[in-house]
Amino acid sequence: MPVFYTAVIEAADDGTYGVFFPDLPGCTSAGETIQQAALGASEALAFYFEENDERPMPQDIDAIVIDDDISEVARVLVAAPDVDGPIQRYNVTLPSGLVARIDAQVGAGGRSSFLAAAAKRSLANQS
Repeated sequence: MPVFYTAVIEAADDGTYGVFFPDLPGCTSAGETIQQAALGASEALAFYFEENDERPMPQDIDAIVIDDDISEVARVLVAAPDVDGPIQRYNVTLPSGLVARIDAQVGAGGRSSFLAAAAKRSLANQS
């Protein structure tokens, strides 16, 4: 399940637009137009996560409070890049009955994908 961060687009005095992420200090971008600024937000977010190991949980888009001195023109949700890393093989010990139930639902070829998706859902629910 992708995680989305809110990017706030603000108008600058020179007619351009800046972008910042309230949940990620220092993660910024800009553009000549609102669209360019929004597209740059995705690149800024990807670069931020390349440089920073910490991934705070984002606030709800409606819960973010912006200072009065910021000329906000838009808020956009930007999907965080998937940084799970390369696929690796692991040896996992499971009860045979559980494996049979998984295989009956997704087939033996879908077992790894099923287990990865279940782990991601479980971790997301713990946040």
